[in-house]
Amino acid sequence: MNTLSADEVATTRLRAVERVLGDLSGVPIVGEPVAIRRKSRDYFWYSPILNEQLAGKVADAVVAPRHEEDVVRIAAACARHGVPLTPRGAGTGNYGQCVPMEGGVVIDMIGMTKIISHAPGMVRVEAGARMVDIDASLAASGWELRMHPSTKRTATIGGFVAGGSGGVGSITYGGLREPGNILGARVVTLEREPRVLDLSADAAQKINRAYGTTGIITRLDMPLAPKWDWVDLVISFTDYATAVQVGHEIALADGIVKKLVSACEAPLPAHFAGIADKVADGASVLLCMIAKPFIPYFKALIAERGAVVHEEDFDESPGHAPIYEYAWNHTTLNVLKTDRSVTYLQCLFPHDRLAESVRETSALFGDEQMQHLEFIRFGGRLTASALPVIRCSTAPRINDMIAAYEARGVFVANPHVITLEDGSRHKRADADQLGFKHDVDPQGLLNPGKMRTFTPKSDTV
Repeated sequence: MNTLSADEVATTRLRAVERVLGDLSGVPIVGEPVAIRRKSRDYFWYSPILNEQLAGKVADAVVAPRHEEDVVRIAAACARHGVPLTPRGAGTGNYGQCVPMEGGVVIDMIGMTKIISHAPGMVRVEAGARMVDIDASLAASGWELRMHPSTKRTATIGGFVAGGSGGVGSITYGGLREPGNILGARVVTLEREPRVLDLSADAAQKINRAYGTTGIITRLDMPLAPKWDWVDLVISFTDYATAVQVGHEIALADGIVKKLVSACEAPLPAHFAGIADKVADGASVLLCMIAKPFIPYFKALIAERGAVVHEEDFDESPGHAPIYEYAWNHTTLNVLKTDRSVTYLQCLFPHDRLAESVRETSALFGDEQMQHLEFIRFGGRLTASALPVIRCSTAPRINDMIAAYEARGVFVANPHVITLEDGSRHKRADADQLGFKHDVDPQGLLNPGKMRTFTPKSDTV
C-alpha cells in the first residue's frame, strides 16, 4: 500500500481547506499569516515541555462565526471535506487546548458574545461572551457568575467550560464538575448534516473539560450567585505554615462569605507588582476576597497571627489589578514575567490530612519549589488545590516531582501534556465524554490529538 509523504499529506489537506473556505461565502475568514499563528496558540509556553512540542503547530485557516448558523455551515463543510476543526475561545488556557495538532481550521468563537437572557440564579449566553462582560451585564440585577478563572477579564465562558476545573469562587461552590455548576449547553456536531443538541443538567458535563473534542459549544446556561460588595485583602505572615493554618480556618468559617483564599509562600509575593512593596521580605501571604459585611469577623479570625497589609474595595476596571490576578495560575504568570526558568504543577490535597500533606510536600524540594494553595470545596469537602511554582525544565525531573507528590497521596493533574487522559488526575477520559464523541464527531475531526483513547469508527459520516 502506498503511503503519502508528509509534503503530500500537507498538500492534500491544504486543498481540502481551500474547498472548505469555498463553501463558506459570507463567513468571516482570517487570512493574515501572523493572525493565524496567533489564533493557533494559547499559554502553553508556561510549560517548557509543551513549548517545545507545540511551538510549530499552526492552523491553515481561521474562521470567525457570527452566530450559530455560521457554526453549522463551518461544521458541515469540514465534515464534508475531512478537515480538522479546532474550537477556540480567548486562548487563555495553558495546555495547548486550542492548538491545532493537525493543521486544518481553527473556529474562533469570540464573535459570538450575546448575553441572551437571565433570570434569578441563571444566565444564558453565547459561548464567546467574555466572563467580565457577563458579570457587568448582571450587576444591576444583583447576581454574578459563581466562579471564574484568574483570566476573567479576557476569558470566554465557552473556553472556561471547555478547559474545565474551577477558579475564583470554588472555595464556596466547588469546581465545574460539581452538580449544578453547569446548567445546560448547546452544541453543534461535526457531521455532513450537523445536529444542534441541547444538553441539560448532567448531560451538559459531556462538554466540560473536553477541549472542544465533544462538540462545538455555541451556548451555555450557567448558574449565578448573589452579588456581594467584595473587598480585596492581603494578609502577611512570618511563616508559611501559619498562613496555611489561618487560610484553612477562614475557608472553614461558613458564616464568613468569601470568594477567594489563596496561600502563597515566600518569595512569591515579591513577584506581585501591585502589592510587593507592602509585603516584608521573606513573608508569606494570604490573598482573600471577603464580602464587605463580614470584614470585622474576618479580621477577628486572623487577629495576632497575620497583618493586613492591603485592603481595598474590589476593582477590576482597566488599568487596575484585582487581587484574583495574583491567584490561581496568575501566580505562575506573575513569576514568569521576570523569571522564565519556572513552571508549575497542579495538585489536589487529601481533605482529611491537608495540613500534614502541605508540610510534607513543602519540605520536599527546597528552593526548587514555591508552594501555592487555593482553598476549594471538592466533593462537598474543604481541601486545597496546589499550584506550586517550580524551578524545573526537564520532563524527567518534572515527572520525578509528580511521582513524589503522588507517593504521598496527593493527586496530580499533569499540566505538561496535551491529552485529556494524561492531564487528568484519573489518567483516563471520562467514559460519557468518550462515547459522546463517537456520536458527535465520528470522523475524529474535532481538535484531533487531544483525546488519546478515541479511535474513529469510520472515515465517512
